[in-house]
Amino acid sequence: MAYDIIIKNGKIIDGAGNPWYRGEIGVENGKIAKIAPKIKDDAKKVIDANGMIVCPGFIDIHSHTDYFLPVGRGQESTLYQGVTTAVVGMCGDGMAPIPEGREEEFKKRVGIIDPALARLEYPYHTFAEYLVYNEKKRNSANLVFFVGYGNLRWAGGQGGENRPADLIELQKMKQHLREAMEAGAFGMSTGLIYAPQLYAKTEEIIELAKVIANYNGLYFSHIRGEGASVLRAVGEVIEIVEKSGCAGGQIAHHKISGEQYWGTSKETTTLIEEANKRGLSITCDQYPYNRGMAGLMAALPPWVREGENEDILNRIKKPEIQGRIRKEVKDGIKGWENWIRDEGFHNMFISTANNENWKDIITKNITEITKIKGLSDDFDTFFNLLIDNELGVQITIKSMGEEDIRRIMTSRYHMVGTDGSGITAAISSGAFHPRFFGTYPRILGKYVREEKVLTLEQAIRKMSSFPAQRLGLHDRGLVKEGNWADIVIFDSDKVIDKATYEQPYQLPEGIPYVIVNGVIVVERGKRNRKAPGKVIRRPT
Repeated sequence: MAYDIIIKNGKIIDGAGNPWYRGEIGVENGKIAKIAPKIKDDAKKVIDANGMIVCPGFIDIHSHTDYFLPVGRGQESTLYQGVTTAVVGMCGDGMAPIPEGREEEFKKRVGIIDPALARLEYPYHTFAEYLVYNEKKRNSANLVFFVGYGNLRWAGGQGGENRPADLIELQKMKQHLREAMEAGAFGMSTGLIYAPQLYAKTEEIIELAKVIANYNGLYFSHIRGEGASVLRAVGEVIEIVEKSGCAGGQIAHHKISGEQYWGTSKETTTLIEEANKRGLSITCDQYPYNRGMAGLMAALPPWVREGENEDILNRIKKPEIQGRIRKEVKDGIKGWENWIRDEGFHNMFISTANNENWKDIITKNITEITKIKGLSDDFDTFFNLLIDNELGVQITIKSMGEEDIRRIMTSRYHMVGTDGSGITAAISSGAFHPRFFGTYPRILGKYVREEKVLTLEQAIRKMSSFPAQRLGLHDRGLVKEGNWADIVIFDSDKVIDKATYEQPYQLPEGIPYVIVNGVIVVERGKRNRKAPGKVIRRPT
């Protein structure tokens, strides 16, 4: 027979954690049709992988690519890393549902991420319509969807108010959640440091998680605290999974924030391990950097963030409110993750700003900006940034220690995720986190080849078959006959990330081929203008 593609002379790492072996792969009709020591048949395309690793495509288990799909579906920043499937709808926030009559409210919220999103029209309302909308588009990589608790809250619940849902609101949220699960969502996510999600009580989340349990769904969470309260926050995920009966829980981008709390990963990884020993399925993901990324607005005390954007802006414009914020940052509020006190303004670097007058300070920290702009102090800079940019400021936060990064990375229950997005350099004039461009090659180059924190086989398992197992994708994540041909070919001696915080829009080196559903999308290090990605619906 004649195959569509034959990959010859490579070292195959199957993704299961097994040692590499020499073999050849025949691809036909989007799937791996044959694996053998030698394939003598003809092929429309032959790839010589001599001296290179051939492995499953990487599954980005925690991605925010959905934010940027409406303005560009090329996903270059992650595709060049070898990501063939992106899991979206993370941190309790996504692009659906949008109830009829709430379109403008939705646009205002997403406009903080990128102003272009506020200018677009969204031709769907339900989650089912959203998935069909994405299926009709040309996607470069596969997409797996979760529904965000924040979206449910705005669609049918208490919105931005700091109160529990009443019975009618809870039923409406459950109705939206059932609709999303029946449409093909894999589960529900939360982002419990972000308003209004941070106002949610554990009991409310458990009630919603009981709905996803009926569909064998998963609960993914950006936990309620990653510094002083990280142990309680990990415990909350475990409690939600246990009391709801859902299929399992994922701790998003697990980290220990704040130097005074470094080392606590000893306890958090133990908590995860003990939960699994008790019969619960608790896992985590991580990106290999010492800075996080979030909206600057998340550094405000919880009460300041109640309501809609206009409410928040009106508050922080008042001198008396600014004075109260200064005092509360210094004194602290019980249960609040206080970034300004714990990390300091000097560790908060501006990534994006919507106002042209602030574009010149991108990549600078707030203390540096105070001097550049001649403002009175760092709080003055903080308030002016938020007000002038109408809350549309993204930051990177230097907060993590290398010891914790390595301990989490080597945990049995860890897998890799970018917490970034598949974007092009044209998406923004800002400087997004380098994880958007470098997560996977950084692990393969720095942590595998150079520092030997992981073996190559261990790293690839954490990037492919383990996330596939977490999602229940039995036909992806492994180099196996009959599986979809999502394949990465890379040079283990050369692969490395190039992106930096100052210049993130730099593609990695050493990954010449990426194949999605049997179609070559990166060839000899260059992007093909092909879009074979699929919307993957939850297996039933």
